[in-house]
Amino acid sequence: MALTYSAGSLVTARGRDWVVLPESEPDLLVLRPLGGSDDDVAAVFPAFEEVKGAEFAPPQAGDLGDQRAAGLLRTALRVGFRSGAGPFRSLAGIAVEPRAYQLVPLLMALRQKTVRMLISDDVGIGKTIESGLIASELLAQGEATGLAVLCSPALAEQWQQELRSKFGIDAELVLASTVSRLERGLDLGQSLFDRYPNVIVSTDFIKSTRHRDDFVRHCPDLVIVDEAHTCVAADDTKTSTQNQLRYELLRRVAEDTERHLLLVTATPHSGKESAFRNLLGLVKPELAHVHLDSETGRKLLAQHFVARKRADVRQYLTKEDGLADDSLAERTAFPSDRYFKDETYKLSPQYRALLDDAIAYASERVEEAGGQGRREARIAWWSAIALLRSLVSSPRAAAQTLRTRSAAAVAASAEEADRLGAPLTSDSADSDALEGMDVAPGAETETEENAGSRLAELAARAKALEAPEHDLKLKALIKHLKALLADGYNPIVFCRYIPTAEYLAEQLGNDAETKKRGPLGAKTVVKAVTGTLSPQQRVGRIEELATEAGEDAAARRVLIATDCLSEGVNLQHYFDAVVHYDLAWNPTRHDQREGRVDRYGQKRDEVRVITLYGDDNGIDGKVLEVLIKKHRQIKKDLGISVSVPDEMSTGVTDAIVEWLLMRGRQGEQEALFGSDAFQQSFADLEQDWNSAAEREKASQSRFAQRSIHPEEVAREVAAVREALGGAGEIDTFVRESLNALGAVLRGADGPAGTDFTAQVGGTPAGLRDALAPVVGAETIERDRAIPFRADPAVARGEAALVRTDPVVGALASHVLNSALDVQANGARPARRCGVVTTDAVSTRTTLLLVRYRFHLTLPSRNGEKQVVAEDARLLAFEGSPKNAVWLPPERAVELLSAQATENTLAASGERTMTRILDQLGDATAYLESYGDELAAELDASHRRVRAASGEIVRGLSVTAQKPADVLGTYVYLPAASVTTAGVSA
Repeated sequence: MALTYSAGSLVTARGRDWVVLPESEPDLLVLRPLGGSDDDVAAVFPAFEEVKGAEFAPPQAGDLGDQRAAGLLRTALRVGFRSGAGPFRSLAGIAVEPRAYQLVPLLMALRQKTVRMLISDDVGIGKTIESGLIASELLAQGEATGLAVLCSPALAEQWQQELRSKFGIDAELVLASTVSRLERGLDLGQSLFDRYPNVIVSTDFIKSTRHRDDFVRHCPDLVIVDEAHTCVAADDTKTSTQNQLRYELLRRVAEDTERHLLLVTATPHSGKESAFRNLLGLVKPELAHVHLDSETGRKLLAQHFVARKRADVRQYLTKEDGLADDSLAERTAFPSDRYFKDETYKLSPQYRALLDDAIAYASERVEEAGGQGRREARIAWWSAIALLRSLVSSPRAAAQTLRTRSAAAVAASAEEADRLGAPLTSDSADSDALEGMDVAPGAETETEENAGSRLAELAARAKALEAPEHDLKLKALIKHLKALLADGYNPIVFCRYIPTAEYLAEQLGNDAETKKRGPLGAKTVVKAVTGTLSPQQRVGRIEELATEAGEDAAARRVLIATDCLSEGVNLQHYFDAVVHYDLAWNPTRHDQREGRVDRYGQKRDEVRVITLYGDDNGIDGKVLEVLIKKHRQIKKDLGISVSVPDEMSTGVTDAIVEWLLMRGRQGEQEALFGSDAFQQSFADLEQDWNSAAEREKASQSRFAQRSIHPEEVAREVAAVREALGGAGEIDTFVRESLNALGAVLRGADGPAGTDFTAQVGGTPAGLRDALAPVVGAETIERDRAIPFRADPAVARGEAALVRTDPVVGALASHVLNSALDVQANGARPARRCGVVTTDAVSTRTTLLLVRYRFHLTLPSRNGEKQVVAEDARLLAFEGSPKNAVWLPPERAVELLSAQATENTLAASGERTMTRILDQLGDATAYLESYGDELAAELDASHRRVRAASGEIVRGLSVTAQKPADVLGTYVYLPAASVTTAGVSA
């Protein structure tokens, strides 16, 4: 039985009109409502339900709108497109407005038959968006049939949310905590990677030999690897077993040359050239060995590697980029700088005495263990570091460490002691397993009889030092937080250990039950987020903090967090300052912390960073001087971070601890710099770090993104805006529509591109019902103001003035549906007809809003994919339809801004519109030929974007569906001739 209705044709079923989609079969029609979204797609069996062909109804001459009607209807229509007529199949259907620079990796990917890329843009530029764009495009084109994202378990739920909310990709979480549930639903012998085409997988879970083989056998044909630098190591560095397993997993995944692979990391070098080469080798084996200083090597790398700093994209598509003008210029609001301030504190006499006694105890233990064997020495060493770090952190962390057995105490060898002790006491820059690393480490080794009592006595003394009177570090924090809050900042305080974070939250917060008022004021809300919460609970706690603080201008937020939040979770919408309460022993961790708020979407131009350090505890000052400050200086010089190699950082901190334990406080601290161990460690660090910085400096020119010229990006950006609308059009549409629908706007009198708010309590019930699921029922019921922001990076509860924002989508849907339904209740800002008398024309001019649908055959390695695409065009002609003089497209667009200069009588306007509509059939031939021209342009754009790979475009075809739909007809009469030329046929 032949298919009765072709894809793209209109049918009537269930009392409404639908568009037939390519997924339809002879006995099953897959339909999308006319003007509806993909969420409204339905399946209809023609054998059981009445389905008949439909034609798009012409406008009604008596349903006349004003001068804004055409522009509002056009924008409402284009906002609703979910399959736009452009070379990017997915852009119309995603819920994110990509920046122009974020299209560069997508353009690079589309020129490859099998996509292999290393995306290494700087922190906060939007690597998740860039990889999501590529993934959604490959899936939309049929080039990929499934997706796997490999990431740390802490980031899995965030990836799931990003893919679902921004790209419409539903993915299952494959984690240690979910795999049993997923496997219970499998058929006999079925792999869960066959059952679920899109998955987000914990790298550390799947890398084990037990699960790795099944994943490699059934792995989807598109894989994204987050924080990819953690999966490789330098050739001259001792590699952990975990690192080896991750690398082996990726190596086997990359072996399939037909598999698309996106490696994502902000730190591809990690201080080692060989680690970078190993990473490139996963993308393309030749890149592991090619001479990158040669022209051939650079050209090969440029096809697969993109790495840009903020300065490269802060202003993009400008004349400085080689463009003729700044008409497409895009300025991205990154914070311009970080303001660093290092603040010191001194220990109270009681805390000083406790630290001295603890150092003496630790020194004794290390010295004694040194004579008992290498295993015992390493156990004592890690116990000593745990004790010192927790004491420097807080009295509560110290007390818990003193009462807890050392993780290394159970080790059977020195090597095992190092493996067990290091993660809890060091701060590896490459660790992608931050989960569980913020617990307070133990110091008890149970090797001497009276050790327990000595540690218990020290623990009791530590517990007694809680509160600002004895804990002068806490007192200093309160002082600096008050200053930040007074200046209007909302800070995050980062701690090393869970007990410290909980202690600070107790000391700083207000307690409603006990009526205790914290030192930061009654309107300051303080909450803690630590590794005791699941990733989902952490996000919930942060949103709870924001909600509790509310919109009161005087309210402030303070978040206390461990390093479980130093990677992945984006906090720029709620916080704008960082306090390092505990120094990390690797400066990269500081950069990661600061990067949570210093990123795209941060409204502050300057992010403040305060680093607290102990002036007299023997550790902090040296770590700050040798590691943290040098890291800042290198970043200031180069514009990006250069990681300090972990082993070098550890060598320096080990030397500091060894000096402190062996020499105590008898000598001056300056003696540390004269010690042989420190001198050697510092020299090694300095040499290695400077070499890494020089390599990075050279690579900025060597690896600059040159495979896609800004002119190419500009051409595609212009095409996208032509098809889907730009920011200025959306801004005007939202303001005019809300105003016409009865909303109360504040701040909307300002120029386009400025923020404003809207209360929608007085708008039609249909719009309020559509907005309630998006902004919250309570906002609608209580008629709270909805903030509209010009910047696309908005916080929860705000709306962005871009077509992909759900609030804008709901408004556009209401405007479009009310325009199509002449019986709709309430205000109808857009109409399908209009007659305007204006001095913008000298002869009668008719403007048509025409919707075109196209059938696309997209060839891919998985077979041909049939797609229906939509486009809305404005066409204008002078005179009658039969003898029309068709105007250029730019003139048609200009008519949208034509202002009425005289009133048009309703009866006269209706007669004019009736005559035009009766004769409109004479324009059909031109409309169809114009549709064929658009189809040819669309075909050419697909071929242009994929020009580098002839195989990708072989078999591509585009045809226009006929007839086109005339959605709107608008007549413009010259002001001086209303009674004569204005009504002549």
